[in-house]
Amino acid sequence: MTLLKTENLNLSFNLQSGVFQALHNVSLQLEKGKILALVGESGSGKTLTAMSVLNLLPNNAEITSGKILYNDKNLLELTPKEMMKIRGKEIALIPQDPMTSLNPLYTIGNQLLEVINLHKGLYGKEAEKYAIEALDAVKMPDAKERLKAYPHELSGGMRQRVVIAAALACDAKIIIADEPTTALDVTVQAQIIQILNEIKNNFGTSIILISHDLALVSENADETAVMYAGSIVEYSFGKDLFFNPKHPYSKALINSLPNLNKENLQIIGGNPPSIKEKFIGCSFAPRCIYKTDKCSLEKPLIKKISETSSVACFLY
Repeated sequence: MTLLKTENLNLSFNLQSGVFQALHNVSLQLEKGKILALVGESGSGKTLTAMSVLNLLPNNAEITSGKILYNDKNLLELTPKEMMKIRGKEIALIPQDPMTSLNPLYTIGNQLLEVINLHKGLYGKEAEKYAIEALDAVKMPDAKERLKAYPHELSGGMRQRVVIAAALACDAKIIIADEPTTALDVTVQAQIIQILNEIKNNFGTSIILISHDLALVSENADETAVMYAGSIVEYSFGKDLFFNPKHPYSKALINSLPNLNKENLQIIGGNPPSIKEKFIGCSFAPRCIYKTDKCSLEKPLIKKISETSSVACFLY
């Protein structure tokens, strides 16, 4: 069952120097109880795509065309008030840095209870019980006592658990996890990912996982979309991307991973294009070792080439 779908999503920024397009015909779909991973270099459009779903965009950003369908309802047609009922309650966000979403002036209990009051309509002892159960679900030690703590009294891993608990407390159907393991040590990273997998398996929650950690993605994602310069260049199911990458950019990403069998770490030459750069053909062509004359003249469209892969490249 498809829970969320974007169809040919285009987004532009209105800057002093002009209007520049940042997302190009982004089409994704998220199945119920599955993990969809978005990977690519910084600036490729991963977080921007996710923020478009939540309508948490800068004032100078505008979705110029396309659809965002949640349960077959186009989120782009909702009023701000209607969107507030979706955001947090139905679709929740785990930001890169939990300190940016936790108010340092209020206790963990205050902040969880506010979410429960708003989205569940529960108050008093009933709301407190619900908050403790949410913290227990994310394996927070001494959950009841943690309600009295302030964010600065918790470690990075514990703060991340609080943010996940807030999403659980709302019974969110979709969780957008934007680099949920950034700045955490390896052991805590594994615990956070285990919690997300348990949420997926126990509650049927769908997860959009944004990550630079390709090893983490390969072990946990059901589907993976590779983004480059605001476009999806490859979409694959299971572990196909990691065993048999198709797009030259995907191959370069996989080859740049550290490996004990490699004498030298491989790099991708050049730099990703700025949104201010105008290009007619394939945006990856200036960095691609397989490019032909056609790549500089035409933009390849993404197409299905096997049961597990779709790719935007003239090689196929």
